[in-house]
Order: sequence, then C-alpha cells, then structure tokens
Amino acid sequence: MTVARELVGKILVHKAGDKEYKLRVTETEAYIGETDSACHAYKGRTPRTETMYKKGGTVYIYLCYGIHHLLNIVTGEENDAQAVLIRACEKPYDGPGKLTKALKITKELNNTNVISENSEIYFETDEENFEVITGKRIGIDYAKEEDREKPWRFILQKRN
Repeated sequence: MTVARELVGKILVHKAGDKEYKLRVTETEAYIGETDSACHAYKGRTPRTETMYKKGGTVYIYLCYGIHHLLNIVTGEENDAQAVLIRACEKPYDGPGKLTKALKITKELNNTNVISENSEIYFETDEENFEVITGKRIGIDYAKEEDREKPWRFILQKRN
C-alpha cells in the first residue's frame, strides 16, 4: 500500500528515442499477490504473471481486452507478486489505457525497471501541493467481495 500511495502525485516519464513524455499520476491501485482475488497472481505463477514475481521496481505491462496496455509497477520482494496499477494521470488521461497511449507505453517496456539507471521509464518528484484520499478499487467485479471492499485505490486531491 505504501508505494501505491507514494506514486500518486509523481511525474511519470517515458523517454522514447529523442522524445520525452510526462504526466502526473493522479490515481493508483494496490494488488497484493496470491492472497488477493483481484490480483493477476491470485491463481499463482503463470507465463502472464511471471513479471509480477520479479523484484520491486520492475515494470509489469499487460494487454487488457486485447486493446489497452496497462502499466503496473512491481512492489514486492522477488517471488512476492505485489504490484501497483497506474490507473490515471492528469486529465484527460483518466484511465489506464488512455495514459499509456499518451505516454507511448507498450508491452515492449514489460520487465524493464523504473529504478535502473538510464531506464526509459521512471518517476520524478516535484513540489505540487496535494493530498491523497482512498477508495475502493474499481473494475474488479470478478474478485471476492472482501477484496472488492478494500480501500486500496489512491487518488490525488489538490489542496486549495
């Protein structure tokens, strides 16, 4: 949960060739591995989830509905499949598919690491004034009710 909260408000940067794309993260969701029925790793290790079992900082990107690339950052120790979905960035990128499209993020970045020196994708901090509020995760109707109710969605709220 800590990393999911801490990534809200950060600037997500993707360097693609000689271009640099940047957006502020406004919403994240935490997924805590094999005990979380909303997490891809709930049913264990598979070829799709293998990246989630890497060390924290690893980029996990998957294709949703065969259309949208969704960006997650692995947060657990190696072999502990926890991750944070980057759910939204500054408007009008209020959806995980919209933000990856705007930032030119595709599955080619899967298994890279945001902490590595010279990474193509990383986070920056600035001095924006905001607070973080929590809510229930969304889009997980398939999960157990107890997991749907957990307040593991983190949302940027600007201060006046």
